[in-house]
Amino acid sequence: MASDVIERGDIYFVYRPRVERERVHGVGEVQRLFMILQPSHDKRSRRLVIGRKHLPRPEEHERFWGFVDEVAERPEAVAEDLGRRRYDTQTRGARTQPEARPAGEGRYALVRHGDHTHLTYELELPEQPGDVQEELTIEPEASYIIAVKNPEAGTPAGASLPPQQRADLPKRKRERFEGRRFTDADPGLLDQEGIEFVLIGAAHDVEEELDVQLDAEAEDAESAEIFRRLHMTRESHPTEPLTKGEWR
Repeated sequence: MASDVIERGDIYFVYRPRVERERVHGVGEVQRLFMILQPSHDKRSRRLVIGRKHLPRPEEHERFWGFVDEVAERPEAVAEDLGRRRYDTQTRGARTQPEARPAGEGRYALVRHGDHTHLTYELELPEQPGDVQEELTIEPEASYIIAVKNPEAGTPAGASLPPQQRADLPKRKRERFEGRRFTDADPGLLDQEGIEFVLIGAAHDVEEELDVQLDAEAEDAESAEIFRRLHMTRESHPTEPLTKGEWR
């Protein structure tokens, strides 16, 4: 089947520790895993949440649920609420939500392949993946089939967003589903906050599977785009997960 690249850009992986966890020692202490897509030649950014807190394993063809958490016209806007914050609760008093940690940076492409769409990426950082990337299943290179869920389709309790948080699609986008529960993803659907999707592990080698090159370039801690584009300062967000693959 022929492959058609429908979007390219930069991809960033970021994890948020659980409340009151100042230092993370493993995926069990991660509250959320975010995947941020920054299309080339476009200031718009998307922040996606991966429901299982790690990516599907390509070799096992795992299927994981996720959703588009935020879409912003400025790249830095999707990271504005990823800093440290304190808040009060009625039962436990003051609580601290530690700042998020960058865990990967690279290049991605959305690729139409026959009757489905692939989300593919290749890492630029860290140069040598470590424990963080292994536990979060952030492979050096991977391809996933990505299918978008019909917001009007029924879902078992606990397996999707509450109805009030799901995307309210305009008529022309609802017609894409033609009554089906899923349809192939495209940029227009992924630009809808609250849209839900399924990621299915497909392959490790993007070029061999889809005949697509991702043009990843060597990066280091000083040239990392995630700090400049998303305004995630090195002083406020630990860099060891991104540069050394070490938990923080």
